Amino acid sequence: MGNNVLRGWGCINSFITFRRPIRAESVVKSTQSTTLYLTLVIYRKTDYMNTMQDEFISTVSHELRTPLTSIRGFSQTLLSSWDKIDDESKKKFIKIIEDQSNRLIHLVENVLTVSKMSSDNAILKKVDVNETIKKIIPLFVEQYKTRHFNLELKQNLPPARLDEDKFQQIMTNLIDNAAKYSHSGKTVTISTQIYENLISIKIKDEGIGIKKEDYNKMFKKFSRLENHLTSTTQGNGLGLYITEKLVKSMMGQISFESTEGKGTTFEIRFPFYNEEDALKCSQAC
Repeated sequence: MGNNVLRGWGCINSFITFRRPIRAESVVKSTQSTTLYLTLVIYRKTDYMNTMQDEFISTVSHELRTPLTSIRGFSQTLLSSWDKIDDESKKKFIKIIEDQSNRLIHLVENVLTVSKMSSDNAILKKVDVNETIKKIIPLFVEQYKTRHFNLELKQNLPPARLDEDKFQQIMTNLIDNAAKYSHSGKTVTISTQIYENLISIKIKDEGIGIKKEDYNKMFKKFSRLENHLTSTTQGNGLGLYITEKLVKSMMGQISFESTEGKGTTFEIRFPFYNEEDALKCSQAC
């Protein structure tokens, strides 16, 4: 018994004696290296964010300058030459000022939306997708009187888990684009369906379509496609960028298909409000 105890103490003593000690200078060097690494990461991240912020401000400034220049130019012309300008030209100039003012307001609203997106969390709740769509369609019927709007909404569609305000903004952006880039007399179709345990909403137009080489520009900030309609319609290239961010903030998906000269279909998908609805639809829908 005594010998065993002594042997045990001998092992412990050997471990204590021969175990390599942790040196203070090693800990300090390790801490310094970690601190330096973190500092470099933070610096690079900050530098990247500053660059992105500068680019964003520069682009916004450019976008603001165009309508402001038009407003100032036509206002000065009217003020300095009112008696010399015929009534038809006066109406034309005032209409340009109104259009550019609306463009300016729309741009400011979109810029504010972009700036809020990083800090504004979605409030997800039960939303009836069909009813929300029915609620906003009259606005477009009034605005685009030469377009037709067709609803193909699935009956008994389960509710989705959405932020209703953000969903309305998404639908407004997509339906507005579909109507805006379609010619007079064409039809915009909004449909809802079930796709693989998700609620699918499609916005289909009979418009000008999108060139394949422009596909990668669709969701970029301040990106506008070059065609004969974009030159005559208001826009600032933020609508689809905002739409994609809002869709993803609610765990949704967005995609599109397009044929140049025939039209485009955007599709967004969102999860059901609860798992029971998803299970029921997987079996019966």
